[in-house]
Amino acid sequence: MSREYDVVIFGATGFTGALTAKYLAENAPAELRWALAGRNRAKLEAVRAELGVEVDLLIADVGDAASLQSVAEAARVVVTTVGPYIRYGEPLVAACAAAGTDYLDLTGEQEFVDRMYVAHHALAARTGARIVHCCGFDSIPYDLGVQFTVEQLPKNVPLKVDGLVRAGGKPSSGTLHTVVTVLSRGKSNLDARRARRQVEPRLEGRSVKAAAGKLHRSQGFWAVPLPTVDPQIVVTSAARLPEYGPDFRYSHYAAVKQLPMVAGGIAGFGLLAVAAQIPPARNALLSRFKAGDGPSEERRAKSWFKARFIGEGGGKRVVTEVSGGDPGYGETAKMLAESALSLALDDLPETAGQVTTAVALGPALRRRLVAAGIKFETLLVEDY
Repeated sequence: MSREYDVVIFGATGFTGALTAKYLAENAPAELRWALAGRNRAKLEAVRAELGVEVDLLIADVGDAASLQSVAEAARVVVTTVGPYIRYGEPLVAACAAAGTDYLDLTGEQEFVDRMYVAHHALAARTGARIVHCCGFDSIPYDLGVQFTVEQLPKNVPLKVDGLVRAGGKPSSGTLHTVVTVLSRGKSNLDARRARRQVEPRLEGRSVKAAAGKLHRSQGFWAVPLPTVDPQIVVTSAARLPEYGPDFRYSHYAAVKQLPMVAGGIAGFGLLAVAAQIPPARNALLSRFKAGDGPSEERRAKSWFKARFIGEGGGKRVVTEVSGGDPGYGETAKMLAESALSLALDDLPETAGQVTTAVALGPALRRRLVAAGIKFETLLVEDY
């Protein structure tokens, strides 16, 4: 409580940053001390005017370490929406780790998560900072959804959980920039994963694994293996939480209704991956999407997501589902803002260093999200 602010939103002038600020303005308790941060005062003032609330404005830039240090030292929790994180994210992680300040982001970049663990986990663990990545659609529905499923399965037995994701929505330019950036950095991703494995403590007496899975039918859909950051976040939680059992396996899929859509999606993703490797093609792709653009409010109102989980172990099968509205922006802003409120206000387990939402926030955040309209439902419990 000695810090000047409970929460600071860094990148508040961007599309998702402004949505997150709007959510806090409409839903945060009156006593919350919060501020907006960014590099352009005029744009920050415009956001504040649009919000219609009196909050402080902090001028900071990722290229100015002293300004980031000032933000980190003034806040209990810093939220950042400034990506791609592999390009712009590390200076703020470093500042928060040094200051003992909790940090939240929206990255879906596994390379960034791994590199930040190697570079800053140890210092954050010493200062008490909680560094929590992937606090939006990547990867809260899956991290907390699997935890919700595991709670309903037998204890101390091997467990297997499959996640099936369906969503309807339009991505913003920031998301598309991030996807192209990730696809262009294949070797860097592998190098970062190897570097983390060299320094991360090995799990003793238990086994957790993200299993790639294969194309198959499940729950009335074609289950298509989905190579995102989400499985790694889930198994990181499983490694830290003994209640996931002695042997835990998680596989992550997109749920697709028709087989031709599967073929079309794979072909389109392949073409995008090839284009991302060729600098002229990559630059041409990125130039078509202006930073700060995103879907309209009307389009977001029609968007939705459903993440279904099939958990098995100890002779019991449990099917659960996490669902909500616009996944990339409306619900992502909600998840990020509620994560910040939970870190700032809730009674949570003592954790430090780089941690996941399930480990650091768990049921407390789930209760907040349910109260905010995101559903966590149990669809089936049966013996087999």
